Amino acid sequence: MTASRSTHSTRPTALGLPSIPPRGFGNLRGTETFPAAAHHELANGQLRRNIGKATHTIRAKRLNVTGEIPDWEQLRDAGAAVKTDVLNRLPELLEQLEAAVIARGGVVHWATDAAEANAIVTRLVRETGSDEVIKVKSMATQEIGLNEHLEDEGIHAYETDLAELIVQLGHDKPSHILVPAIHRNRTEIREIFLREMAGVDPDLDDNPAHLAEAARKFLRRKFMTVPVAVSGANFGVAETGTLAVVESEGNGRMCLTLPDTLITVMGIEKLLPTYRDLEVFLQLLPRSSTGERMNPYTSMWTGVTPGDGPQNFHLVLLDNGRTAVLADRVGREALHCIRCSACLNVCPVYERTGGHAYGSTYPGPIGAVLSPQLAGMSEPGDPNATLPFASSLCGACYDACPVKIDIPSLLVELRHQKVEHAKFGPEAALMKAASVAMSSSARWTAAQKAAGALRIVAGKKGKISNLPGPLAGWTAARDIPAPPKQTFRQWWQSDEGAAAITQARQNGETQ
Repeated sequence: MTASRSTHSTRPTALGLPSIPPRGFGNLRGTETFPAAAHHELANGQLRRNIGKATHTIRAKRLNVTGEIPDWEQLRDAGAAVKTDVLNRLPELLEQLEAAVIARGGVVHWATDAAEANAIVTRLVRETGSDEVIKVKSMATQEIGLNEHLEDEGIHAYETDLAELIVQLGHDKPSHILVPAIHRNRTEIREIFLREMAGVDPDLDDNPAHLAEAARKFLRRKFMTVPVAVSGANFGVAETGTLAVVESEGNGRMCLTLPDTLITVMGIEKLLPTYRDLEVFLQLLPRSSTGERMNPYTSMWTGVTPGDGPQNFHLVLLDNGRTAVLADRVGREALHCIRCSACLNVCPVYERTGGHAYGSTYPGPIGAVLSPQLAGMSEPGDPNATLPFASSLCGACYDACPVKIDIPSLLVELRHQKVEHAKFGPEAALMKAASVAMSSSARWTAAQKAAGALRIVAGKKGKISNLPGPLAGWTAARDIPAPPKQTFRQWWQSDEGAAAITQARQNGETQ
């Protein structure tokens, strides 16, 4: 079988950068800025309690299981080294993967962007004659908005992961990479099931086991009757053409084995060079994501095996901005991400605002660096431009990342790029004004005297909470203290300053 491509799709040239710019980003582009969305989410006390309890639990489990391994730091180093190697050799590894999949009976499709990937999947589903698909939890398909596209085309996609099913039935959006319904408690889930799930017992309570059983009964009919499944992939092995999905419930195993047709959408950065590299990542991923020593279900498949599993396998290799990120020697480090969500579980900003505030498929620290690069942040008023500022730069995300992505440094770099792109925005204007004032002693003295007027604005509370016009961004999330009554130079020249200096000198001589 040969690789299949639509008329507008190409391999990454050389395999280098794609010749056609991305046309769609699905759920990667939000509708409001992070500060505005966060302000709204912070008012939701129930959400903060739900997320706080869940992240603290996962964080504690992760620390326990990573602490058991004496070579954990060496494993992190190995994971980072493998991902660096992948990005350095991505063109040749992609061609190697393509050849291996084709040799084992699969069909490979190259998708430049979300619109093209959605069109490919839609065509493949229609060719089967089905108007339904079952889905394995997949960040890539969320990224391109596949479910919404299929719905518009008259094809219903059923999420089979329990948390994804809760989100889907609740007409909601995921708020966490690993636990999409982390913002929901079991009472809310019960209400969603009673309202949206066909055939559910009207006496269903909020016992977790009973909720899971209701979902199981609902999905079982779909597992047995729907002929097409769509999945993502945690890893793709260039050496053998093997794809791997790790999950905790077994629903993925059902989707990957029962249907006649399997369509896998995989970001091109998910490659590993050799089968042996899985040894490293199958230790790093479960410990970092769910705090488990190994995933309950690890499914791997290589092409098509007659009489066993899907008899038609399609691999859609998704670019959607990734080669543009690869071209950035600093920003490309974000492509190391293995979607474990460890950075979300330790982030103080995420814990308080939740994932919806980020307005993107990828929330939390990794979303703050990945989404702006994949979807861009150059358009005026683009919500992605605020994401690099959604961080305290505490560094907890870097400490938790299993492949040592230096997220704080990437955030600073993206902030720099945003300010540089803005040319003469408020930040640039203030820095220019400061440069002019500091370049002359007389101008600096005059500026200090003029700043004294801000004490009137600060009033008795001694804080400036609202600056006007373009300066408003400086006080949107912080207060500025009122200027002191004396400048340092004035204090230095005063009797009080002279006495303090004399005393300091005497103390120094005594010591």
